[in-house]
Amino acid sequence: MGRLFSYLRKYTRDCILAPLFKLLEAVLELFVPLVVAAIIDHGIADRDVSYIVRMVMVLFALSVTGLAVSVTAQYFSARAASSFARDAKKALFEHIELFSMADCEKLGLATLINRMTGDMNQVQSGVNMTLRLLLRSPFVVLGAAFMAFVVDVRSAFVFVVVIPVLALVVYLIMRVTVPRFRSVQGGVDDLLARTRENYRGARVIRAFNLQESERKGFHDAGDSLLTRQLGAASLSALTNPMTSFVVNLGIMVLIWYGGLRVEAGTLTQGSVVALFNYMSQILVELIKLAGLIQTMTRALASARRVGSIFDMEPSMADGSRMDSPEDGPAIEFRHVSFSYAEGCGRVLKDISFRLERGQTLGIIGATGSGKSTLAALMARLYDPQEGEILILGAPVRSYRLSYLHDTVTLVLQKARLFSGTILGNLKLASPHATEEDVRAALADAQALDFVMEKGLDAPVEAGGRNFSGGQRQRLSIARALVHGGSILILDDSFSALDYKTDSLVRQALAARPVTKVIISQRSSSVMNADLIILLENGSIAAMGTHEELMASSPVYREIHYTQFEKEDGDV
Repeated sequence: MGRLFSYLRKYTRDCILAPLFKLLEAVLELFVPLVVAAIIDHGIADRDVSYIVRMVMVLFALSVTGLAVSVTAQYFSARAASSFARDAKKALFEHIELFSMADCEKLGLATLINRMTGDMNQVQSGVNMTLRLLLRSPFVVLGAAFMAFVVDVRSAFVFVVVIPVLALVVYLIMRVTVPRFRSVQGGVDDLLARTRENYRGARVIRAFNLQESERKGFHDAGDSLLTRQLGAASLSALTNPMTSFVVNLGIMVLIWYGGLRVEAGTLTQGSVVALFNYMSQILVELIKLAGLIQTMTRALASARRVGSIFDMEPSMADGSRMDSPEDGPAIEFRHVSFSYAEGCGRVLKDISFRLERGQTLGIIGATGSGKSTLAALMARLYDPQEGEILILGAPVRSYRLSYLHDTVTLVLQKARLFSGTILGNLKLASPHATEEDVRAALADAQALDFVMEKGLDAPVEAGGRNFSGGQRQRLSIARALVHGGSILILDDSFSALDYKTDSLVRQALAARPVTKVIISQRSSSVMNADLIILLENGSIAAMGTHEELMASSPVYREIHYTQFEKEDGDV
């Protein structure tokens, strides 16, 4: 949490000026009851109209000056809070960008989004309110008590009793409500996670006709959060009536005792009004202070949640190497084993192979055999628990991640396009690519025809919703080709393509002088590879060329013959 609030240091001047101007505003307010008392005791009692006019002008001057001072204070506090929140959000985003895929999966996307938005907004509001009221409210309460002694010492002892009682009431209410407000923040995470799951899985929910059950689950989560919020708010709502009750009792005592003193001639009517105004100021400020404490409580709870993200170190340490050896294999795995979480079974077990530069590696296997995991390890989206991975002759952990991801280009199994234009998506990682590079990549990905028909500046909706699955995959392949790199990994990137387009894309890629890794469930996609790995339950069941596997692996033969019978039947 200390790192979070360190971003306020840059705005120290604003953080000092805001409460100072608020204190000046409070001082001006404390003089108002004295001026009103003077108008009553001298102007009205003596029927001195000119004196009344002069005092009214003083009140007007105090009001205008107080307004100007208040606006200035709020300007400084708002500028400090908003600038702090901007810098902290930027730093938080950059810190999250350092997290590995395992870190993000451990925390959950809903949690990270809520920290960046809801929690940071809560912290910003807390900083703003703290700068405005943290010094002002206690100062007004104590200042009003002091001014009451200036007006009349004997009557001011009512303040000595009322203020501690009010402080005790506020403390007891806050002690009960603070934990409840903290628990509310956890409920927000749960509701956001459910909302995200429902949005992302909308097609599955509709396909299985689960709308009603999901709607009920969402309503239950919302009702649970509402119950917690209402419980905290109900207890917090006691602050106003309890403080009002105590203050009004004090006012009753002041008026009763003041009336007796006025009749006895030892106290003026204006002094009673001034004491009444000071007690009213205390009531208003204590209500503000109670609201401030609630805001600060929520802000501190949110700050701890944001701080826990800042305190979390990325599990994947960045390397320092910015070049690769001139010799050595393109990819080498040495007894690599991997699991996604501690205590879970191994997804990959004792994987070892070597692929030379410029060669093509084919990876085939049943669903869940670990093909995509193998690709993720090559691009260092995860680190293995056992073994060593070498890329271009050097350990993958030794490379700077930025250099590694420029060298290894990964086309994911699920094509992901971003909102914008086709050209913007194609040049996402290579903004300086020429139009010739873009057209060549589109031609190799067999996407040139439909892209030219739409135009390079055609809009792309979020996730590429306005394109078919095959079009999204071809645009993803073209984007990877525009990006370039020494190693191109295609993780089942032909699954939505027909056999003819699949063949044309592979022929075009074969002419590119890069190391290629083709992951597929089709034997036709990998049969021309220099090395084919057959994965089964996370282990290498067989490895070799197409001819060698056809001769030695019954599983590979079965996969190949089954698919080619289907292809022949389609023809």
